[in-house]
Amino acid sequence: MQRFSKGDRVRIDIPDETDPDHQEYHGEHGRVVAVLSDDADSVTADERDAQLYRVAFDSGETADFRWRDLRPPLDDS
Repeated sequence: MQRFSKGDRVRIDIPDETDPDHQEYHGEHGRVVAVLSDDADSVTADERDAQLYRVAFDSGETADFRWRDLRPPLDDS
């Protein structure tokens, strides 16, 4: 089950302040540029974990996130 698709605008939501990615990405907006597959679902038993979403930010940087770290954007731009 794919929650987001290539081209979707998303907001990064990492509420756990101890997560190493929290400070850098929490609250940032970007666009899904690729949906990658792996076998993390075999470890977690959650089929949603089989997808990694590669997000591009306005800065040109990209980073990969699981479904649980992505939300719809706060704005439509």
